[in-house]
Amino acid sequence: MNVTTMPRKTDGILFELQPRPTKGDDGKPLLYVQPVIEHKYDLDAIDEFCAKYRHTSKGEMKHFFGLLEEVTTMWLKQGCRVETPFGSFAPKLKLLGEHTDPEKVLGRDVMYSGVEYIPSKQFVKDADCSRDGFRRQKSRVGNSQMYDPQAMDEALRKSVRHGYITIKAFQVFSGLKNKSAQRYLDSLCTGDNPRLHRYREGRTWHYTLLKTTPSE
Repeated sequence: MNVTTMPRKTDGILFELQPRPTKGDDGKPLLYVQPVIEHKYDLDAIDEFCAKYRHTSKGEMKHFFGLLEEVTTMWLKQGCRVETPFGSFAPKLKLLGEHTDPEKVLGRDVMYSGVEYIPSKQFVKDADCSRDGFRRQKSRVGNSQMYDPQAMDEALRKSVRHGYITIKAFQVFSGLKNKSAQRYLDSLCTGDNPRLHRYREGRTWHYTLLKTTPSE
C-alpha cells in the first residue's frame, strides 16, 4: 500500500504564531498570528524599482514622496484631514488632565499626540495578500517553552557557569528573549520555596541554585 503525503507548501505568506496573555480551557496561552517580515523596502528601493520597471526617472519617486510629505504635513498642521489613495491622515489630539466642565477647557489643556491614519477601502483591497495562501514558520510559538518544566529545568542546568547563572547564559539555552528570561529567573527567587537566590555584581544579575535541577 502506497502512502502519499501532501507536498510541503513553499509559496504563500509566511506567518508565525505568538501567545496571547489569556489562556484557553487547556491552561495554555491562546494564540494569535502575525506575518514574518522577511524583507523591508525603503524609499531608495521604491525609487530604484520604479525606475527599472515602471518607467520613472531615477530620483522621481523620492522627489514625489518628499513633496507629498511636505504638503501633507503642512495641511495637518492646520488641523485638516488629508485624503490619498493610501488612506486619510488627520492630527490626533490629547486632553491634558481630567475635565468634566467643557467651559473650563482651554487651548493650553490640549496637546498634539500624533497622526491618525485610516486606510482606504481600495488600498486594503489592493493589498490583499491571500492569493497564494499562507504557510507557517517552523519555530517555537513565542515563549511557549516557558510552559515546559522539563525544558526549563534543562536550560537552568546548562546555564550554570562558575557556580551561578546569568540572564544572557539562560537566554542561550532557553531560547527566551532578554526580558522573558529575566522574568522567569526572577520568578524562581520568590515564593515559599524559592529555587534561586539573586544578587548583583556590578551591572550583572547572578542567580545561584538553591535546589538541584534534574539532570539528564
